[in-house]
Amino acid sequence: MNCLKAQHITQQFGSKKVLNNVSICLQTGDVIGLFGRNGSGKSTLLKILFGVLKNTGFSLDIDGNRILQKQIVPLKKIGYLPQDSFLPKRITVRNLIPMIFPDGKLQELLFYRKGIAKFEKQRIGELSIGQRKYLELLLLSHMEHPFLLLDEPFSMVEPLYKEEIKGLLEEIKLFKGMIITDHYYHDVFEVSSQNYVLKEGSLTAVFSEEDLKKYNYLRSD
Repeated sequence: MNCLKAQHITQQFGSKKVLNNVSICLQTGDVIGLFGRNGSGKSTLLKILFGVLKNTGFSLDIDGNRILQKQIVPLKKIGYLPQDSFLPKRITVRNLIPMIFPDGKLQELLFYRKGIAKFEKQRIGELSIGQRKYLELLLLSHMEHPFLLLDEPFSMVEPLYKEEIKGLLEEIKLFKGMIITDHYYHDVFEVSSQNYVLKEGSLTAVFSEEDLKKYNYLRSD
């Protein structure tokens, strides 16, 4: 079992402190749902954990080893799915997979996935949002990172591929730990094992839709 522990994360933009001494612990098999209003700092937290937003004031330990922020990407311990696509738009799915995974057996495994077989001849730029996010998540899941950070994997996704993505997440959590941030809280609740609201720079555990209302993430009718 792999274990990630990040402590004392503080981030300020101008006079606004979006993260205030945040700490988070993630193990293989955990799926943490992270909720918060726009601008609350969810994406900021993920970018700090992935190492693309500089922050020198926090500590990160993976499997008991201290990791410097500049080491996060080279060590391939944490994978990141951003809101915007990271794949080249003009290449076809069939040509992309061998570029990323040279192993023939793995290529065959991916090509025979039901979700991939439907659109393997299309260019990345021709895919629907659901198809693209499913593909991106599938690719990340077969890389070596033991932890994944997913920024809005359900956003704007058509219903069919929401179900495909949830099924894939159930597979992935058997061997990786994940943090998911998304406004589609019902979908996140279906796959998560822990949930938190990020409000005024701090994390608060939530267990139900009523808790989301209590902490003003959802409106109370």
